[in-house]
Amino acid sequence: MFFIKEINPLSLKLLERIYRQSRHHQVRQRAHFLILASQGVKVDELMRIFSVSYKTIYNWQNRWESEGMVGLYNKPGRGSKKIFERSQEEEIREWARLEPRQIKRVLQKVKEEWDVVVSAETIKRILKRLSMSWHRMRRDVFGKPDPLEYKDKKEKLSELKRLEDEGKINLYYLDEAGFCLIPTVPYGWQNIGEYLKIKSRRSPRLNVLGIMSRKNHLETYVSSQTINSDVVVACIDTFFPTVNKPTYIVADRASIHTSDIVLDKIEEWKERGITIFELPSYSPDLNLIEILWRFIKYQWIEIDAYSSWQTFVTSLEKILREFGQNYVINFD
Repeated sequence: MFFIKEINPLSLKLLERIYRQSRHHQVRQRAHFLILASQGVKVDELMRIFSVSYKTIYNWQNRWESEGMVGLYNKPGRGSKKIFERSQEEEIREWARLEPRQIKRVLQKVKEEWDVVVSAETIKRILKRLSMSWHRMRRDVFGKPDPLEYKDKKEKLSELKRLEDEGKINLYYLDEAGFCLIPTVPYGWQNIGEYLKIKSRRSPRLNVLGIMSRKNHLETYVSSQTINSDVVVACIDTFFPTVNKPTYIVADRASIHTSDIVLDKIEEWKERGITIFELPSYSPDLNLIEILWRFIKYQWIEIDAYSSWQTFVTSLEKILREFGQNYVINFD
């Protein structure tokens, strides 16, 4: 028999978007399969629609159950044998960081250290696989925001807060945070010479995308899978299907907030009355939802919650669900 777990509405909405817009045929095909399977289409009919075997259907379903959205995409194939070990690739990345404009220097180091001759294209492929890319450098502000931009954005945010207080606009703050069983160790009252201990262990990571107002209204998307630009777009579209007044969403410049996928939606959102207010780099203090993450990690998650993964997840979900009622922050 063939069974597939119920797909939640937000994931289903994201699957429909991927099915319509992904550039990759196989990804669209797998998304389409999941949509039909969630509607109760039988295995024989799915095999006929997609012209695939039962084993393929099983593999698609199994990857969805184990990997979520990530399972829609192909993993690296077998291909030819790798030239370098993982440790060597990491060293290549470090050489590239030391000489970011000189691939020839990297080729020279590879020849000197390992007596291996490869092409510049091979090195570029390795660097791309290690999440590096060739793009414009930025002026170094030593981890601090540009003071003029920071001042301008802070003043504009103050104006938006004033307009919200007058009931003329809606103002929200968007960000993502990760939670796991490695605790953020808080301060607490303890006897001198004694130390309270909090259990700590490796665990899965629960990723949360939150959109919060100063009035303690919170919308969240929680997943064990990576949150990417598609999820950001789907959440904004889902949480704000319509707005009754101009709505501003404050977000930092994380790559998932500034990707082409998000930028392509900017004009559409503006037409619907939604504006993304982009913060300057290195200015988390301007994004009030960062305060929420700190409250959760340092104060609201109980010490006993770290005793097991299920207890931890239950505690976190309770906090998110009851924020604004039993868990409140005064932002004024």
